[in-house]
Amino acid sequence: MAQVENPPRKPFVTRGANVRRCEQCRLAISTCICEYRSEVEASVEFVLLMHRYETYKPTNTGRLIADSIANTRTIEWQGRKEPGEVLQSLLNDPSYQPIIVFPPSEDYLDRMTSSAAVLADGRKPLFILLDGTWRQARRMFRHSDYLQNLPVISLDEMRVSNYGLRKAIHEGQLCTAEVAVALLEQMEDQSAADHLAAYFDRFNKHYVASRGRLAKRDRETGELV
Repeated sequence: MAQVENPPRKPFVTRGANVRRCEQCRLAISTCICEYRSEVEASVEFVLLMHRYETYKPTNTGRLIADSIANTRTIEWQGRKEPGEVLQSLLNDPSYQPIIVFPPSEDYLDRMTSSAAVLADGRKPLFILLDGTWRQARRMFRHSDYLQNLPVISLDEMRVSNYGLRKAIHEGQLCTAEVAVALLEQMEDQSAADHLAAYFDRFNKHYVASRGRLAKRDRETGELV
């Protein structure tokens, strides 16, 4: 199962805070997706370096990766100096190829790597996803000392997001789960990509149903209708 370091400090309070939610998937009880959750092995592993404000947000999609892809680690970002014991151990492990997932920039072109280079390396790719708003992720990227010497990878092509629960700041910006799906496809692991994509689609459908108070299920199939 996914490993979690640094448990959350307090609940996230915002609109919808009074909704009775499943403790695992964070959806409304009537639209819980836990029965559809299953984990598969992938050719890569993920680290979700999560901003503490993301921990309790029901719209967070990083947890979908943790629920779908084996050996995913969820680690709360501790600031610029301390990676934490779990992340530091992974960064020091010679069997892993740690790579930050972030959009390209001229500021760090020398650190940019490609899918072909990652596949040719021989070590297991360990993709570090900065899980937060764009502003939070950018701060985590630029101000974490222990990330500054790691290679950076971006998506091979611009994609259109299917995630409508949060508004993207930039054109082509994807949610965390969509980024993971794209990376799995780039790493030629279509089976794991399809598995995560299906769970993400399920999450989208059930969340929209809970917002619209349309959470009715077919008596025979159990599917939302």
